[in-house]
Amino acid sequence: MHSAVAEGLIRHMSRTHILIIDDHAMFRSGLRMLLNASMPEADVSEAGTLREAIDQTSVAPCVVLLDIKLPGLNGVEGIALLRRQWPEVPVLILSSQDDAETVRQVLARGATGFVSKAETAEKIVKLINQILHYGVQPSAEVEDDSAPSIRLTPRQCDVLELLCEGLSNKLIAKRLVLSENTVRWHVQAILETLKVSSRSEAAFAARQLGLVG
Repeated sequence: MHSAVAEGLIRHMSRTHILIIDDHAMFRSGLRMLLNASMPEADVSEAGTLREAIDQTSVAPCVVLLDIKLPGLNGVEGIALLRRQWPEVPVLILSSQDDAETVRQVLARGATGFVSKAETAEKIVKLINQILHYGVQPSAEVEDDSAPSIRLTPRQCDVLELLCEGLSNKLIAKRLVLSENTVRWHVQAILETLKVSSRSEAAFAARQLGLVG
């Protein structure tokens, strides 16, 4: 009997534990159902606030999915709290607030990655799996299938760098002495090359692939 209990405990401890922190109960429930269906080997728990998450989680999770807009301490400020509580646990920001400046800010605060709530379920699950496997946001070496396709012109690299700083097309045009239409064309080409659909995703992908500092 003792042996059976011990074996069960070991199996439980070896399972992947995903912690969702989001104040929208319906979203949490839907995401939990999605993860349970896509990753049946995982234990998924949820909390509505950062304090609730820390108080109710006795063992460090394998990854934290963190929303930005939370009651009390918000997700941006909460990254530091989670890093102090669980220094080795990757924090993936999952938010509808996906402008380039927000993405830059959360990555600078120590988040492992960022994904928009508007993304497909397949992409969200894929990114979670990548972080679980590699512990950090995937690099160009990890993404072997996509690395060879990254071919940006020197001018596109200039545009991408400013885009990652959160500049608008108008400001990028002024900085590089280009027309706004030309910048718009470069931005579209960058999105297509990086296989993303928004500026915030482009900024995140560029950092993943080491295209910007």
